[in-house]
Amino acid sequence: MSKEKMELEKNRLGFPSLFAVSIGIVVASTTLVSLGQGMGIGGYAFIVSMVIAFILMMFQAFTFSELAIMLPKAGSISAYTEVAMGHFPAIISTIAGYIIVQLLAAPAELSVAAIVVDKVFFPDIDISPLYSASMMLCLFMTFNLLGVDVFANFQMIFTGVMIFTIAFIGIGGLVGPGVAGLSNVTPAMGFGDIFALAALGIWLFIGTEFICPLAEEAKHPQRDIPLAMIFGLIVILLLKILYGVASFRYMPLDKLAASPIPHVEVAKAIFGKAGMVWVGLASFCATASTVNTLLAAVPRMLYGMAHMGQVPKVFAWIHPKFKTPWVGIILLACGMFVQILTGISTTETIVVFIVASAFSWLLAYIIAHLDLIILRFRYKDLPRPWKTPGYPVPQVLGILGTIYIMLNIFPDPVVKARIYKYALCFIAGAAVYALLWCWLKMKKGLFKPVPLEKALEE
Repeated sequence: MSKEKMELEKNRLGFPSLFAVSIGIVVASTTLVSLGQGMGIGGYAFIVSMVIAFILMMFQAFTFSELAIMLPKAGSISAYTEVAMGHFPAIISTIAGYIIVQLLAAPAELSVAAIVVDKVFFPDIDISPLYSASMMLCLFMTFNLLGVDVFANFQMIFTGVMIFTIAFIGIGGLVGPGVAGLSNVTPAMGFGDIFALAALGIWLFIGTEFICPLAEEAKHPQRDIPLAMIFGLIVILLLKILYGVASFRYMPLDKLAASPIPHVEVAKAIFGKAGMVWVGLASFCATASTVNTLLAAVPRMLYGMAHMGQVPKVFAWIHPKFKTPWVGIILLACGMFVQILTGISTTETIVVFIVASAFSWLLAYIIAHLDLIILRFRYKDLPRPWKTPGYPVPQVLGILGTIYIMLNIFPDPVVKARIYKYALCFIAGAAVYALLWCWLKMKKGLFKPVPLEKALEE
């Protein structure tokens, strides 16, 4: 395969597309569930928890923005880490922190949306969520295979409709009369309790760095990547506060905390049957935006890793006409489809799997902060078009805050133990692959950093 066919199409994505991607994975159907439950547990105090989580994710956005502009490679975290720490941690951070997470989280997201869409739009037709989820997956896979422009155009549509719908329901709940006689007294909570709830709030903002694998295809990455991530987080915070306050005015706290679909019940309480239609539309667009982003970003991570020799070269194959990493897109979609078929994404076990894989996602955040600190020290004189404000304070606080979240990953100690067990298995599996691949295939040192100049050429 020629070199021309091995390259992604350059300078295709502008700010609107990158902004849509930056919030595409964050405002998912499952995060609306976490928002309702968080408001139910903490009342107005949960807004403070959200702000704390927002600040931690802003630190993460600063770090990824500087790294992505310094090393604008599709490999993203693997490209940054191979230069800072070597191939072994680079492979672990990507496989454990991103690939495993998406194989487990996306089927669950599709299943939640399928259940909501079926109940809202087809209440009198007995349609299995399996079929709806599978059809949605095929649709989003096709968008990604047909080119980055097709993906970006639909991504902007999904994101625009999702933002408008969530904002519309939130404003309706804010200006509406509320439920007469509803007595929602915010529980008495100390700062320690509020900070502990940030462990739940973090899931409302996680994932904006998924624009980084698109850096090679961005028109103006130096300007648009930091702007899209920072502006995206601000928009997400405002949307979540708006919807959260609306929830507080229309639903009792105990029902918000216990409901598996609090966002649906809130929309119904505000607008009645019309609210169900609105939230069904929002749920579909939220899932569409999330899965569409995953099918764009993760195959590009694998594409970048293939160019660095960290995964088989087949992942570097680019479609000659559409310029998309078609092998990675198809294989990732097939992995999601297997999860849907097995039904694991609709069982209680998947919740533990998702949180466990998200634990290693947070580990990747710590690695990214360390990457930046190491590269700042090692390449002091390197021109940096965009620098982290207040370095190294955001990185140090980001690491400490993320460790705290990992230690408070789940309130139930029994479930927490299961989460740690599965997370250890995920990380250990990635470590075994990384160890064998580095020794037997790459024949390189585990922790030998790759020179920056060579990484830029790969």
